[in-house]
Amino acid sequence: MSLLQIWQAPEGAVGQDDFEVSVRIPGEDWQPLFVYQAKVDMHNVRQASMAYFDMEGTVDVRVVSRKGSVHQAVIRPLSKEIPFEVDGAAVTFRLNEPCKLSIEVNGDRFSNLHLFANPLEKEPPKPGAPNVLFLKPAIHRMEDIDRLANSPLLPGGVEPEVIYFEPGMHYLEETIFRIPSGKTVYIAGGAIVVGSLVCDHVHDVTIRGRGMLYLSDFHRFSAFRGVRITFSHHITVEGIVLLDPPHYSIYIGKSEYIQIRNFKSFSTRGWSDGIDMMASSHIEIEDVFLRTSDDCIAIYGSRWDYRGDAGFISVRDSVLWADVAHALNVGGHGDYQRGDLIQNIHFSNIDILEHHEPQPNYWGSMNINVGDNNTVSNVSYEDIRVEDFELGQLVDIRVVWNEKYNPVPGKRVENVTFRNVSYNGKNENKNRIYGFDQERFVGGITFINLRINGELILDAEKGKFDINEHAHDIQFRHEA
Repeated sequence: MSLLQIWQAPEGAVGQDDFEVSVRIPGEDWQPLFVYQAKVDMHNVRQASMAYFDMEGTVDVRVVSRKGSVHQAVIRPLSKEIPFEVDGAAVTFRLNEPCKLSIEVNGDRFSNLHLFANPLEKEPPKPGAPNVLFLKPAIHRMEDIDRLANSPLLPGGVEPEVIYFEPGMHYLEETIFRIPSGKTVYIAGGAIVVGSLVCDHVHDVTIRGRGMLYLSDFHRFSAFRGVRITFSHHITVEGIVLLDPPHYSIYIGKSEYIQIRNFKSFSTRGWSDGIDMMASSHIEIEDVFLRTSDDCIAIYGSRWDYRGDAGFISVRDSVLWADVAHALNVGGHGDYQRGDLIQNIHFSNIDILEHHEPQPNYWGSMNINVGDNNTVSNVSYEDIRVEDFELGQLVDIRVVWNEKYNPVPGKRVENVTFRNVSYNGKNENKNRIYGFDQERFVGGITFINLRINGELILDAEKGKFDINEHAHDIQFRHEA
């Protein structure tokens, strides 16, 4: 049996009229989706489109371009191999599982449609539940929410466990909502919360739903993040969409046991990375879509008030689109006096759709640049598919001294494995593997079944790798 869930957009939502999008269970009537505006690309900010729904089983999708006939279309990630039909201005296709897609017509990647087919929610809060504080659309004073959330004011004298933003527009008067320990913040489908969510010195917090956080109207230097998690543990973020934060989408500092699932984000400002981690450990990131104007994923040691090593981090089953900088970035910041250890990181089953960086020092769709006396150890990239990108290079592994950020160079990079990585694109710029000097080296880098434009790469020259004298034990090999 197939199931389909859609939501009406609230009055006041910012739409985009480049596409009409409809979905249906095969054999039933088409249901229109609201198409939201999603701004993209820092270099030249443009208005792309975004729509979402929940599904189970089989669903048909129809996308109609309001700009006229479709002469050429592509559905990415290409690895999904989704067949489609074009008829005039319409593109139709069928989905048999949840996925996150970019539908691009007539070669336009910047006015494209982002379509998020979510899995059905598991056990969303029920209307009238005794442990739920329901918030109707309004301008919310945080002292009122705090008072209601932490007092036994619900029927029966029950203190609410869930703070539920109902469908509609919600404005946080102070912009920041500091979530207490033990609470769930639920943003319903069709709800938009204008503001930032903060978990600071708390534990056992869940942020979930099918609604949206919206920060597009705040100035870049306000530095609001979508979700900020600091000095906290056992935090979950799941299912929501974030539009245009002035700073990071999710910011993690000195925290552990964090789970991020089915999170979608777009950004257009400088330093508006996707998910950044500083001195944090035991992080699981799964099934996310990040289109950002700085690094999609960044893993660091110490930075600012967050001190210590980092590790035991996994990123899997995700789609990354770096309109600026790196898709995957490791190692740049640490405690330069003692050096941090950044270790045990696993990237798997990831589609990288773009990498565009004008500055050669920040090239690398997959990047390990180690500064501040850091050591990066035991990193694996497995089943990574990189599509043709605009400007940069595939891999960059270096011990560096970036004087803009690092008082001293990094220490070393060791034991890094790339298994079943493929790139289909220009490969014009050399892939760098550089140690800094004899003591600050790169060692133990292995490429297994690396393919560039379908060709198996078994040596550095064929893959266009530049390896300096301070990089050792670099291997290219094939395994069945």
